[in-house]
Amino acid sequence: MLMHAFEAFSQVEDAEFVLILNEDWHQHWNNLCQEYAFKIPHRLVVGGLTRFHSVQAGLTLVSNPSLIAIHDAVRPLVSAELIQSCFKIAEFKSCAVPVIPFTDSIRYVSGPHNKTVAREQYRAVQTPQVFKSNLILQAYRQSWEEKFTDDSSVLESLGYPVILIPGETENIKITSPNDLQMAEIILKNRVKKAL
Repeated sequence: MLMHAFEAFSQVEDAEFVLILNEDWHQHWNNLCQEYAFKIPHRLVVGGLTRFHSVQAGLTLVSNPSLIAIHDAVRPLVSAELIQSCFKIAEFKSCAVPVIPFTDSIRYVSGPHNKTVAREQYRAVQTPQVFKSNLILQAYRQSWEEKFTDDSSVLESLGYPVILIPGETENIKITSPNDLQMAEIILKNRVKKAL
């Protein structure tokens, strides 16, 4: 999955890659790179207790003003088009966060009570999330809070607006065996289209 994500981002001009992994996985990753002759240059960073702390660790390597893309490794099917859109929007608007509408009905649950909410008012958030480096570095100087579920929530807590752009339904998050089967179908369809 990681290598697929790297490949998608490798088309970004002058991209520098930082991979944040739990320290226990570093040797395994290095072995995989050798086994599959993976050659995209990148720096390896030790991850933290939470996503917030892991991103914070990765951001310590940022020194020059730039655009920073933060991407979930479990979203290996991100397209080059979505990546380019995120960078293009962030360059002018300071950030870009891809989202997709919900197609299922949604219910709000609070303890034993629940109620229907209007799905039209909600979006599912994806990655990559792209930010101007000065903003995201400032945001990650904060202390961790439970409400920080993604990078846009960290930025938003400082009062900055989050710019939403259309995401992609194929940019799925692989967290279960069913997701993996879906990813295989998507990849097979992409190969057929390319032929």
